[in-house]
Amino acid sequence: MRENGIRAKQSKRFKRTTKANAAHPVAPNLLGGDFAADQPDRKWVTDITYILTLEGWLYLACVMDLFSRRIVGWAMSARMTSSLVIDALDMAVRQRQPAPDLVHHSDRGSQYTGHPYRQLLESYQMKVSMSGTGNCYDNAAMESFFGTLKNEQVHHCVYRTREEARTDLFFYIEAFYNRRRLHSTLNYLSPEAYEQTYHQQRESALTCSPQN
Repeated sequence: MRENGIRAKQSKRFKRTTKANAAHPVAPNLLGGDFAADQPDRKWVTDITYILTLEGWLYLACVMDLFSRRIVGWAMSARMTSSLVIDALDMAVRQRQPAPDLVHHSDRGSQYTGHPYRQLLESYQMKVSMSGTGNCYDNAAMESFFGTLKNEQVHHCVYRTREEARTDLFFYIEAFYNRRRLHSTLNYLSPEAYEQTYHQQRESALTCSPQN
């Protein structure tokens, strides 16, 4: 890299956005650090990060399917409220229509432990899983995505307005990350290509199976 004048993009210092509410109930860590899934929409992880603009902070909530590392739901807002995470989860459910008993994992931030969000998870028949107190490794897959997003895109841009940041983040997530970015954990396929390969293999197996 030095001989060819190539430098790695450097990440910036991590800033914690989680603010727990001691009065809210918390769930056990059902995920237990196991970030592998053998089929789509059986394990989702979610979290919030922050983006700096010249107008102030823009908060981004994302939902990731651990099978393909695809971002299946996201939302952005100038405020870090329960509506932000609810909008991201609603988008994920609309797009994916998951079966009951999906494991939904988050940290213990008050947006996730509050009654509106817990009620929504119950209505979607999801199993609630939460990280240990202050343990970012319990949600490492989501933290890794946010690090990638900032290292590859956000830290190299100056957003004049929140709307400018929204547009850039939309294209990064939907046009680049989900469809084109290659992942070593996915045999160097993009999330979309990895899912397409899974469905093609599944259809082929069903076609070739003997008829009873």
